[in-house]
Amino acid sequence: MKLIIAFCLGLLTVLGFAPFSLFPLVIFTLAALFWLWQRANGKRAAAWLGFFFGFGLFSAGTGWLYIAQHDYGGMPVLLALFTTALLAAFLALFPALIGYLQAMLRVPSWARLIFLIPALWVLLEWIRGLLFTGFPWLTVAYSQVSASPLVGYAPLFGVYGVSLAVTLSAGLLALIWQMRWNTQGKAALAALLVLWASAAALRGIDWTQPEGDPFKVALLQGNIPQDLKFNEEKLVDTLKIYRRLVLQTDARLIILPETALPLFRHDLPQSYMNDLRNHAKQNDGDILIGAFESDNELNYNSVFTLGTASSQSYKKNHLVPFGEFIPLRPALGWLINEVMHIPMSDLARGGERQPVLRIAGQRVAVQICYEDVFGEEIIRYLPEASLLVNVTNDAWYGKSHAAIQHNQIAQMRALETGRMMLRATNTGVTSIIRRDGSIQQRLPQHVEGALTGQVQGYTGSTPYVRWGNSAVLIILLTMLVVAKLVQHRSRPHSPPTHSSSVKRSK
Repeated sequence: MKLIIAFCLGLLTVLGFAPFSLFPLVIFTLAALFWLWQRANGKRAAAWLGFFFGFGLFSAGTGWLYIAQHDYGGMPVLLALFTTALLAAFLALFPALIGYLQAMLRVPSWARLIFLIPALWVLLEWIRGLLFTGFPWLTVAYSQVSASPLVGYAPLFGVYGVSLAVTLSAGLLALIWQMRWNTQGKAALAALLVLWASAAALRGIDWTQPEGDPFKVALLQGNIPQDLKFNEEKLVDTLKIYRRLVLQTDARLIILPETALPLFRHDLPQSYMNDLRNHAKQNDGDILIGAFESDNELNYNSVFTLGTASSQSYKKNHLVPFGEFIPLRPALGWLINEVMHIPMSDLARGGERQPVLRIAGQRVAVQICYEDVFGEEIIRYLPEASLLVNVTNDAWYGKSHAAIQHNQIAQMRALETGRMMLRATNTGVTSIIRRDGSIQQRLPQHVEGALTGQVQGYTGSTPYVRWGNSAVLIILLTMLVVAKLVQHRSRPHSPPTHSSSVKRSK
């Protein structure tokens, strides 16, 4: 019965994320899980509780991977269901490990709830964001964007700092419930109020300053169905759609989505390129175009510029496993090449230290696809960059929640860096995000259109830009040390041995 409850708690936790955005719910479901862990009968039982919670969370929260594999990748139904469930089961191992470790370390209940479990949870989230190139999707902090006061910690400690505030809130809530109104319960309530009040106060701080004048941008959404995107018969129509959308706007900066023009750059018609370039110059600005590039027999997922500025490009560095490169190719190459038929699944990395793009009077840091999931990689371009741009194609996931979850992640990047984030996508969510993480404007999904608005460049550094994840990692390690010290002090002293008693009697 407890395992079913844990699974249902995991399912409910997904409602805390976009598009539902019931952010307090995540704190309550985590508090309930922590309470179940307190009453688990041993390490193995606690691990199973964590696994079932995680399987509920990740099967519901990343189930859209089935659409990419079956609907667009051509994978058979049963195989697509199996691989989607297998990923959810793998990700569920992380909360399972947390459950096991917190039960193994015998610390007092209060220290477990406010030191041990929150620290372990966030540390394992950080590891999940690194392991096998990283998959930090559904990190609990994202549920708090952008309405929760707790995102006030994002400019200081980044996404994992907000996760720590979430899990600490859950631990304090569980302690309040457990202790009711005794001294520890009242102290936990006071700590919870201070945690939230401090976060709310931090939200009022402007960590960065405007630079230059606001200017006009246009973010284009071609709405090309994924099953037609690389269809040669659709190619001409795709080029016409984006040419028309470009020529209809007078924005100084025009941004096309990831691989909007599904050709190699050198294969694009020169007359077509001239039309776009001349229009950008007429607007005294630049166009940022998503396409493939080839260099020394290596292929890249890239964006390049046309317009008043000199020609520049950015090549994607953090590639999607199986989608853009094949891990363990001798063993798994058949899956991509013979079963899923994913186009351009063998791309090269562009390099970690590429220069920002100097276009339309701004210094632009570009992320392609899910590169914006990795906050510590983005701050490599700061404080130099004045503006963040993400171009992506979430059409792979149909009309699921993947695109809106992705947009919520991008909102966190704006909070961490104190920069506006511009998102140009194929089918949505195309949006303009303010530096406080709120949505200034967005297009409806699955429609063709151009999102036009005024944006502002910013200068300066948030504390997170200077510290990265190192600050929150130091806090987490300190919390684990404190939990260990409490464990040592609370351990009952061993009774004197017979030999020591004899010596004292002499």
